[in-house]
Amino acid sequence: MTRYDFIVIGSGPAGRRAAIQAAKLGRDVLVVEKGRRVGGVSVHTGTIPSKTLRETVLNLTGWRERGFYGSAYRVKKDIDAKDLMARLHMTLDHEVDVLEHQFARNKVQTMNGMGRFIDPHTIEITMGNGDLRHVEGEKVLIAVGTRPYRPADVPFNGRTVLDSDEIVEIPQLPRSLCVVGGGVIGVEYATIFSALDVSVALVESRASFLEFIDHELIEDFTHQLRDRGMAIRFGSKVDRIEFENDRPVTILANGRRVRSDMLLYAAGRVGATDSLNLDACGLTPDERGRLKVDPGTFQTDVPHIYCAGDAIGFPSLASTSMEQGRIAACHAFNIPMPPAPDYFPYGIYSVPEISTVGMSEEEVRKRGIPYECGVARFRETSRGHIMGLNTGMMKMIFSLKTKRLLGVHIVGEGATELVHIGQAVLNLHGTLDYFIENTFNYPTLAEAYKIAALDAWNRMGIA
Repeated sequence: MTRYDFIVIGSGPAGRRAAIQAAKLGRDVLVVEKGRRVGGVSVHTGTIPSKTLRETVLNLTGWRERGFYGSAYRVKKDIDAKDLMARLHMTLDHEVDVLEHQFARNKVQTMNGMGRFIDPHTIEITMGNGDLRHVEGEKVLIAVGTRPYRPADVPFNGRTVLDSDEIVEIPQLPRSLCVVGGGVIGVEYATIFSALDVSVALVESRASFLEFIDHELIEDFTHQLRDRGMAIRFGSKVDRIEFENDRPVTILANGRRVRSDMLLYAAGRVGATDSLNLDACGLTPDERGRLKVDPGTFQTDVPHIYCAGDAIGFPSLASTSMEQGRIAACHAFNIPMPPAPDYFPYGIYSVPEISTVGMSEEEVRKRGIPYECGVARFRETSRGHIMGLNTGMMKMIFSLKTKRLLGVHIVGEGATELVHIGQAVLNLHGTLDYFIENTFNYPTLAEAYKIAALDAWNRMGIA
């Protein structure tokens, strides 16, 4: 039996960052990946495919230029699934190549097969040809990610009723799409297909969606979606799904029927831990297949076994998963780590983008902090006008007592890039003065920071 210092099960963001970190510490590392190629869900069915699809759609449709040239403007008149898949496969090949090179450069060994625990230190790997291999690890990281939640009463068929893993490989574009689930994944795909001029209906059982985002931002976002014709059904539970002439019909509890060419069921994901034989190592997942960990070290209840990434639940971001994997590897081999920053950015790659860092206005109120807000519209910036933007906003929240920045919330073009300025100032405990006193490149969308700060300054009545 081969022994390793560190065995990582899964090669997504958490797994690969942990493996490379441990290798840089001089440890013998093995990555076990059940897929045919390394990269995990993030590379093959999640983060990279959905963001590549989004970028391809925005480019081919000319979405970003419609502010000047009108809603009928197109870069390519007839867009089909092959156009989307071509760029997707090129991107995935590149991502896999980069990752394989990183593993090779750092002498990380990989094994393709399904891993399961035999005992707390021993992993049995079922290879593609059916052969069994046994390996032993001093430390183990579980980084298996998640898979789509597939209720038994949803008639998935891989053709007209799909989950979020299957949607990235559709053979043809639908004329209409019903998306069930108003979480991050559902909203991203709903808005991407809407940008393709597919008729989209989004069904969400709750009274709103993306409830962890500042509510004023969501109001602006929802208005934009409805303004371009998307049907949003809040407070509507799905009673059942039937077929009429081979087309799915989503029947809601209130009796409403939503007909579409295709249905995407995106109401949640579950940890892909059921194949790990966790009983053999003394771990028990929750009802959604997730494992409980110490939030500072990512140790499970079994001290030498760690878990990171989507398999531990919120925030389920590739960016945070990478940091979790790195922290777990450092802790496993007694490398001291500084405390994590107070705030990390959250990015939603919808059309338009949403990104946020720090406290929302609702959180500030709940904590009883006296505050003031400043708002900037992208159309108020010269760069926004040059780009033809007629939507997009930035909202900044400041403490009235200390002038400290409390939160930055952005919806619109480039939101996931712009938010990092706010992230830096927030984690460095910066104040309103930074934005008032410093010069920003002109013309840029980043000028929105100064506009929003001056708006807050005026509201605060500072002399």
